[in-house]
Amino acid sequence: MTKRGDIRIGISGWRYAPWRGVFYPKGLRQKDELAYASRHFRSIEINGTFYGPQRPSVFTRWVAETPDDFVFAVKGPRYITHIRRLREPKEPLANFLASGVLNLGAKLGPILWQFPPSFRYDRAVMEPFLALLPHDTVAAGKLAAKHDDRMKEVVLTPDAKHPMRHAIEIRHDSFADPDFIDLLRIHRVALVCADTVEWPRLMDLAADFVYCRLHGSEQLYASGYGDAALDRWAGWIEAWARGGEAAGKDTRRVIDEAGPARATRDVFVYFDNDIKVRAPFDADGLAKRLHAEAADAAAAD
Repeated sequence: MTKRGDIRIGISGWRYAPWRGVFYPKGLRQKDELAYASRHFRSIEINGTFYGPQRPSVFTRWVAETPDDFVFAVKGPRYITHIRRLREPKEPLANFLASGVLNLGAKLGPILWQFPPSFRYDRAVMEPFLALLPHDTVAAGKLAAKHDDRMKEVVLTPDAKHPMRHAIEIRHDSFADPDFIDLLRIHRVALVCADTVEWPRLMDLAADFVYCRLHGSEQLYASGYGDAALDRWAGWIEAWARGGEAAGKDTRRVIDEAGPARATRDVFVYFDNDIKVRAPFDADGLAKRLHAEAADAAAAD
């Protein structure tokens, strides 16, 4: 049997009041929720970085609270994607990278850049941004040094040279353009495969990894995934992890030809259907199908 890449299945965020007493045990302190969730899943998206800068000490604490074989995905700030809409992105990108992200060290996974539904594809706007994105933490530190004077607490030097990956989540049909896919491949940036009825679910491969966000295929942020849906996703993820392509009538690519050949691909999957407390249980069900559970979760079964 061919080898497969690393498969990490988790949740988007971890601090949700409706999860308390349902996913989280009754009486669990809020400050202990990350520690608990990170022993059930091998990766979690950090949502707080999307809404505003975090302090370096916060990233350090998150590292200390999570297992050794754990990785965070980090949402890039909406200030860049939603407010500035990629206008003059260099300084705000430097501020983000200087804010303490480098303190994640080996636990730094992909950076997620999520764009609003009103944001249309424009190569002249997108290409300069993609060209700025650093692909390792040493390059990120050099860019972080260009932060502005408003940044009072900064981290500019990584503990070591770690790879940095980036993924783009689009929410407008104008991105279903071969030119956009080609641009992503040039800059080695992944296209997020987002499962929702609200915007395109595209499966073009553009990087050495795959990034999926499952928002609920029937109702945004709410509908869960039954056995048939989880089985289908498990098949697609297995194919990607073994260097192949997702196949079947429910798959859609902008470019008919297969993506760049790889022996294996790492796959990151995050459930974002949190409104009805489905996300952690759906993530657990998918991880078990792929034998990709966290060590502590597998031992508990």
